[in-house]
Amino acid sequence: MLSCCQRKGLEYCYLCEEFPCKKYDGADKSDSFITHKNQLRDLEKVQRIGLEAYQAELNGKVEVLGHLLKNYNDGRRKSFFCVAVNLLKLADVRTVMDKLSDEAAPDAAQKEKAQAAASLFLSMAECRNISLQLRKKSKAQ
Repeated sequence: MLSCCQRKGLEYCYLCEEFPCKKYDGADKSDSFITHKNQLRDLEKVQRIGLEAYQAELNGKVEVLGHLLKNYNDGRRKSFFCVAVNLLKLADVRTVMDKLSDEAAPDAAQKEKAQAAASLFLSMAECRNISLQLRKKSKAQ
């Protein structure tokens, strides 16, 4: 899709008058890259709210992720937290963080804090019908 944008002299797909085109058919159904799961939805969001507002949301997610990795990572949760923050909406991520600050004892062991965070993220993802697992393309595709 990048080469298509380059040929048309566009910086992003959502700026094209043909967006979303057939190249996006099934793009969010399976991919080994987490960021591809919501690529169409995210580009439509940028188109709707503008690049600056979208970037502000991403910055909010980066801030929360930094806090999670600093305070709740037991050495085994980095990928999980990255996936959860990426796939959930910022409002849902902040809701999880609010619950986490209410429920997790500050003096708890890192492993307990990590488990509490993971449990809350999994619960939120389940409520939103979001899988926090990678989806591989089937051989038939």
